[in-house]
Amino acid sequence: MADEKIINMKEKGGSFQWRGYTKIGIFFVILIALLAFIFANVFVVKEGEYKVVRQFGEVVRIIDKPGLNYKIPFIQSVTSLPKYQMIYDVEEAEINTKDKKRIIIDNYAVWKIVNPKLMISNARTTENAESRMEEFIYSVVRAELGQLNYDEIINDEKSSRGSLNDRITEKVNEFLGNDKYGIVVTDVRMKRTDLPEENEQSVYTRMISERESKAQEYLSMGDAEKNTITAQTDKTVQEMLATAKADAETIRGQGEAEAALIYNQSYSKNPDFYSLFRTLESYKKTINGETVLVLPSDSPYARLLMGASE
Repeated sequence: MADEKIINMKEKGGSFQWRGYTKIGIFFVILIALLAFIFANVFVVKEGEYKVVRQFGEVVRIIDKPGLNYKIPFIQSVTSLPKYQMIYDVEEAEINTKDKKRIIIDNYAVWKIVNPKLMISNARTTENAESRMEEFIYSVVRAELGQLNYDEIINDEKSSRGSLNDRITEKVNEFLGNDKYGIVVTDVRMKRTDLPEENEQSVYTRMISERESKAQEYLSMGDAEKNTITAQTDKTVQEMLATAKADAETIRGQGEAEAALIYNQSYSKNPDFYSLFRTLESYKKTINGETVLVLPSDSPYARLLMGASE
């Protein structure tokens, strides 16, 4: 009798159950890997940036609108470029002014990328673009400031920095446009202008002397103006006093004339009384306790003193 093989169905069922779990696990692993692979090749374009898609090192697509995008796996790569304005601090440089003075200038530039494809083709990187921009700024600033005297650069009263900044910005953009770097400078500004240490003290001394001279000039002008005003005021006062004196003399003369008229009118009404009154008034002025009068006895003046009637 042949050997009989006994199969344990419970054991066989358990083996089938583990195989089912294994298949499910493999399926989930593959699914997760597939999703990870898909998500690894999906990229997001944010506001304020460019996404540059390269294929074998060549730019094939530039995306500037925000949203989700997809690249071809293993073949394409994605890099970002800023779309917003950036500030670049230009390195300090020494230049000569029109009056042969050496100064150190420190500038900064505000710039942005307007054509990423041109920027990548001709500058390759933002660092190279900034380097070329810096060269152009230095060249233009040196040429422009070389046409100005030192005082015109640092003196606010004589400075033309506003238009100077505009001219520098315009010329730098002209150079960048000619070389097709795909970037634009929106503003170039001077942060400060300094003198080399060996010249600083002498220039400061000269500036102080000029300011003192200017102050003395203002003081002299003020004194001259003061003297002019004082002389004019004195003249006006003298004219006013002369006019007032003339008016006073006129009024006094009119008063005396009117008084004389009143006296004449009064005298004409009673000449005897007026003569008596004048005589009595003269007594007050001529006679006091020590007065000695020698008069004829028949003098009217004496008769009045002695109380005699005529």
